[in-house]
Amino acid sequence: MTIHDRLTALYEGNTPTARAYGYFLLIFDIVMIGYVIISSFFLGTQLIEVIDVFFGIVIVFDFAARLIISRSRWRTLFGVWGLADLVVILSLLAPIAGEGFAFLRVVRTFRLLRSYHLLKQLRDDSLYFRRNEATLFALINLGLFMFVTTALVFETQHGTNPHIQNYADALYFTVTTLTTTGFGDITLPGVTGRLLSVAIMIFGVSLFVRLIQVLFRPPKVEYECPDCGLALHDPDAIHCKHCGRVLHIRNEGMA
Repeated sequence: MTIHDRLTALYEGNTPTARAYGYFLLIFDIVMIGYVIISSFFLGTQLIEVIDVFFGIVIVFDFAARLIISRSRWRTLFGVWGLADLVVILSLLAPIAGEGFAFLRVVRTFRLLRSYHLLKQLRDDSLYFRRNEATLFALINLGLFMFVTTALVFETQHGTNPHIQNYADALYFTVTTLTTTGFGDITLPGVTGRLLSVAIMIFGVSLFVRLIQVLFRPPKVEYECPDCGLALHDPDAIHCKHCGRVLHIRNEGMA
């Protein structure tokens, strides 16, 4: 078996090893998020630079493996996820070239988005995920927005804004702004800071509204009707409400 075949089985297969590796990538990305938060308290230390390089090397190997098995390597290399990974790798390996690239570390938060390819696996393995997928996605989207925005606030304000000393300060500002609480003890000066605050309020409130809609609307399951294309149906639906076609929705006994 060639290296290409082995990697294809690992990344696209359905064996226990492949499924375990998929969850490993998910856990790795979550650990990366926690590391970004913790490392903000110890910027500039040698240990942080060493850990950055370690994470960068792991992502390089992962990225190289996906390039090897890709059916369109140029698309993988210069697609959205490929470019995001390249910037993340650069941000993690920046200490090798110098701290001038440190601002790129905010992009490493997008690594979590790569875990979306595990959706099918999560649907197969978890009944809870299948029943609450819309709610979980609304929570994930809100969490990703908060994390990316907090990282952006920290990277743009650290060193210039005396009120933003670490990631916790940036998170506090993001949450109070996103919820429109606005205590006023931390503000972002200048035109850029005000525009960033406005963006946090607009997009954050929109995501909050989306989460509330998902939490309080009747539960639906995703199943595209072959005739009319209606995608959301009641969990116990037998006929499509739009065209009347008989549906064959997989049901685990939900009421």
